[in-house]
Amino acid sequence: MTNLFDLTGKVALITGGSRGLGRQMALAFAENGADIIIASRKLDACEAAAEEVRALGRKALAISINASRWADMDRLAEEAYDAFGRVDILVNNAGMSPAIPSHAVTEEWFDKIISLNFKGPFRLAAHIGKRMMEGDGGVIINTSSTAALVPMPAVVPYSGAKAALNAMTVSLAQEYGPKVRVNAISAGPFLTDISKAWPEEMREKYDNAAGRPGRPEEIVTTALYLASPASSFTTGAVIRCDGGQYKA
Repeated sequence: MTNLFDLTGKVALITGGSRGLGRQMALAFAENGADIIIASRKLDACEAAAEEVRALGRKALAISINASRWADMDRLAEEAYDAFGRVDILVNNAGMSPAIPSHAVTEEWFDKIISLNFKGPFRLAAHIGKRMMEGDGGVIINTSSTAALVPMPAVVPYSGAKAALNAMTVSLAQEYGPKVRVNAISAGPFLTDISKAWPEEMREKYDNAAGRPGRPEEIVTTALYLASPASSFTTGAVIRCDGGQYKA
């Protein structure tokens, strides 16, 4: 049977790609033939993930950046194109979701949350999306959150930033289409590093239709679908991968 998720010859750039959902996507893309650029704040963590990709027989590049900074996003795009000459798949995955009561949110925290979850992804998508449109096309995947869809307390800046990311997804799909497809994964609760701070019961059970949080590898098929030609008629979509989350 033909591999519907064949990414042979493609180059994928993943922010926040050294751990959690980003690392799972990086390894899955590599297993299906793509070369990988892993970008995150800690270079040693990026290099460790890059070594895992190389062990699968693919090329990998590790780049240290702060995904909230405009200039870092410009530098990341330039280094990616200098190294590989192209980016076929961009995954805006870096993000953070600190739970802070709204009255306790400082201006500094507000700006950090908005910048990492929206400003940085916007700049990188705009920079690379234009190059994709002027070249052979490509795919952009934004990692969003059900916090943008399901009202939750104490994460107002994060929810707002992810709602903006969803709107950006639809807008850029129209702006850079038809050569560039832009979609978002609305991720629910996953057992990534952030879940280590959850109560043990919350790590086993959750108020969603699946009754539990997701394992990081369960993001993989949604990401592969959106990254590959299997989703050639899917763009401007926000696809939920959240176990059927219906309340905070």
